Amino acid sequence: MPVVGTHVLLYTPEAEALRALLRDALAWDYADAHEGWLIFALPPAELGVHPAEAPRHEITLMCRDLAATIDELKVKGIEFRDEPVDADFGTSITMVLPGGVELLLYEPKHATPLDI
Repeated sequence: MPVVGTHVLLYTPEAEALRALLRDALAWDYADAHEGWLIFALPPAELGVHPAEAPRHEITLMCRDLAATIDELKVKGIEFRDEPVDADFGTSITMVLPGGVELLLYEPKHATPLDI
């Protein structure tokens, strides 16, 4: 039987606030598993494998236009740390979500199998 999906977990002491932000600011579709426990549909995903000294994983979010996305999300209450950084893979910035959850948001420069 093939793998049919990915389930990503974010842990925070402010789970309800983070769920509300994902629902309202990012406008992701969701199912209410029970009593407000929201499970979100994620946008299309890709997976890269990088060499490293020790195993680890990261979750990053991609956008088409970083400057416009930052402006739109700031109005919706999302905070950002520092200024955008230009790198070989794209231009990125760190989003700071409720409970101190940090996610990298970037506009990719690399080839992607996604239609973004």
